[in-house]
Amino acid sequence: MIVDALKDYGRVRIDDLVKSVGVSAVTIRNDLAQLEQAHLLRRVRGGAIAAFTSRHDGDDGLSMPTRLKEKERIVSAAVEMIRDGETMFMSSGSTADLLAANIPSMIKDLVVVTNSINVARILAGHSGVTVIVTGGTLRPKSNSLVSPLGDVLLREINADLALLSASGVHETRGFTNSSWAEAEVTKAMVRAAKRVVFMADYTKINHIASARIVELGRADTLITNKAAPADFMKAARQKGLEIVAT
Repeated sequence: MIVDALKDYGRVRIDDLVKSVGVSAVTIRNDLAQLEQAHLLRRVRGGAIAAFTSRHDGDDGLSMPTRLKEKERIVSAAVEMIRDGETMFMSSGSTADLLAANIPSMIKDLVVVTNSINVARILAGHSGVTVIVTGGTLRPKSNSLVSPLGDVLLREINADLALLSASGVHETRGFTNSSWAEAEVTKAMVRAAKRVVFMADYTKINHIASARIVELGRADTLITNKAAPADFMKAARQKGLEIVAT
């Protein structure tokens, strides 16, 4: 709840948290200390301020386990969009890894083009999937292949579907990524796909990362959670973006 409040308001006060949660100030201070150690906030006099920056990708060790169910629901919706006989782009990220692990065994003829070493390794064991790796420069943090040379192969491929991840999704700034190099590869996938679908759990909504990918209207669909802000979903739909809320 503290993390969500910081995402919405940028700052929280201990007194307000005590009243809204119904616990002691000591408990709140302990929680703030743990969150600060995880680099999710910075404590200030009387409360805390958000530590999320434009290069924060949201996939830290503390938040991932608490969001696993949300990501699983997103992946379930994404799996329904996959069809035999198609060529599909997949970008890197924890949601992409989960998606790769859940592509049904009934799929017999799917080509997956990815810049993710993790995705390629996972799909290597799927007999119905042909994996093409983009090539490029290894980005160790995400175990992905990026520019320079990360988008060269993508210029030669036309895909039916792109299932992509983003670090942030915002009404006016669109889909963004914490890595400029990663964003360039994702842009190339968007340009070469007939249908573009982004996957982002509710914590990514209204976050603006440093590298812009595309505006909301350039994508066809966003798969997110029902916990995503209602005002954002309304505004996004008005821009022509289909929202699948899981």
